Amino acid sequence: MSRRARTLVFLVGAAGLAALLALVFLDMPVFGGSVHRYRDLAVAVAARQATANVVASVNFDQRAIDTLGEETILLGSVIGVAALLRPTRREREQRPPRTGRTLETTRLAGYVLLPVTLIIGFDVVAHGQVTPGGGFQGGVVLATGLHLLYLTGNYRALVRLRPVRIFDAGEALGASLFVALGLAGLAVSGAFLRNIFPTGTFGQLLSAGTVPVFNLAVGVEVACGMVVLLSHFFEEDITVTAGARSAKDGE
Repeated sequence: MSRRARTLVFLVGAAGLAALLALVFLDMPVFGGSVHRYRDLAVAVAARQATANVVASVNFDQRAIDTLGEETILLGSVIGVAALLRPTRREREQRPPRTGRTLETTRLAGYVLLPVTLIIGFDVVAHGQVTPGGGFQGGVVLATGLHLLYLTGNYRALVRLRPVRIFDAGEALGASLFVALGLAGLAVSGAFLRNIFPTGTFGQLLSAGTVPVFNLAVGVEVACGMVVLLSHFFEEDITVTAGARSAKDGE
């Protein structure tokens, strides 16, 4: 395709997008007014589904297809990083050297905060339908907690604590569980990602139907995905060095 044809295709697409955005903006309520139709609709649906955290209701109930897309983006990012950072023929793995010295206060803080951070991460995931938080936030907290071992200066302990193959499987399991729940809703009610579980009592841990299960799936996927993502960066920076080039390279 020539440059002129590509430019024409872009201009047509940009004009269509601009027209759609203009129609949406013109139909939105006035900024700062007393009418907030989206808020009112979201809050009403969240209350009807016994979901105290309205954001969780929007993410995992009202617009769960968007959350599935975000999960897929993270999964694709991890796959891309793993493909780009895999060792080449000119590289080899080595044991990381013991260099530098970690302060005892930093080491102590890392060991003390590691279990505390993991507990907080589990709590954020488990209570995502009741209080602010959820699978995305809790998953990041869990992955961060594991990597506090790196701050203590004990990279080998971090490697033993996070076997990458298990976390690879965990990431796939979390994403698969999300899709399976969506297919279950399609089979039971005819709508993909439909909330099909009993909603329970408003404000209680066992409430909001499938929302806490979605939170769990996202928490597992995000935590495992972040761990795998960081593991590839660590391996590239710490354990992979440039090796001797082969004879066919002319050196």
